[in-house]
Amino acid sequence: MPVLIVTTEESGIDKYSQEIAERLGVTQLATQRYMSTRDAFRFARVVRNETDIVHIPNQNFTRFTLFRRNPYIVTVHDLVRFYIRFDPETVRERIWLKLDVIGVKRATHIIAVSQHTKNDLIKYMKIPESRITVIYNGLDRSIYKPYDVKLRLLDKPYILYVGSERPRKNLGRLFEAFAILKRDFPDLKLLKVGPVGRYDTYRIDSERKLTRLRITRDVAFVDYVSEQDLVSYYSSAELLAYPSLYEGFGLPPLEAMACGCPVVASNASSIPEVVGEAGILVDPYNVQALAEAMKQVLTDSRLKQAMVKKGFEQSKKFSWEKAAEQTRQVYEKVAAG
Repeated sequence: MPVLIVTTEESGIDKYSQEIAERLGVTQLATQRYMSTRDAFRFARVVRNETDIVHIPNQNFTRFTLFRRNPYIVTVHDLVRFYIRFDPETVRERIWLKLDVIGVKRATHIIAVSQHTKNDLIKYMKIPESRITVIYNGLDRSIYKPYDVKLRLLDKPYILYVGSERPRKNLGRLFEAFAILKRDFPDLKLLKVGPVGRYDTYRIDSERKLTRLRITRDVAFVDYVSEQDLVSYYSSAELLAYPSLYEGFGLPPLEAMACGCPVVASNASSIPEVVGEAGILVDPYNVQALAEAMKQVLTDSRLKQAMVKKGFEQSKKFSWEKAAEQTRQVYEKVAAG
């Protein structure tokens, strides 16, 4: 069986390798995702010298395969940093990213976490379809399930957003839509859960936006929470708003649906694949449409109940056990040559 590289941080992209590793029972090579230049070259030597098939868990680790001659598999979560850039990069980062592109193109086989990501690989990198397998991310249903809403972490009704404050997350337009809602729902709050992102300036931009909209007191930021607290936030929220402009998969809508939280999300990139017909999908550039969709959920109890029911059913389509088994099949295919 291949050697699976497992990254040890706690983001969604790290969760992928950790969850797959737990269920596959293969040899693991644990490492930090962020490392010094010296450690990066040391790690590249380890990857180069490994005689078995190596499974690279994300596209930004293919830089370590540059001198590798033996087969390797790479999981591509998105191409946002290669071709659809929202964030500025340093010269060093640009060099690493160019090496990543080379590494992805040289891979023996590619696992894409959504059909949208597969389409991007074909469109931008000209990867033959035969070398790509779509395997969706999963969900640990022993954790992500409805929690007792009597144990609310907030004492006011709130809309939940889970994610960073990177420009592609489209948080500014969510703030604008929330400001519209406040006219009809004066007690409503917006809770943003998740780290700031690559740069602290993102938070500065968020705070300036809130000041201009005069809703600073109605928006709360929680940077880091335990999984159990996150489940509680999902379970007691009025809805999850997820207006992202680009996602390779998008775990928060899936987690929300499993917790009985209605989802209002963007109709862009991979998000419709995850949400299906269970949520309300809107044009992420249309602030008024986003506000109207959230208002529907807040005012129509029958619609909300129907969305919760559909969300439970939709979330059952995704599991780490299924993802691990499909990954095993890719291993066998590559091993067979």
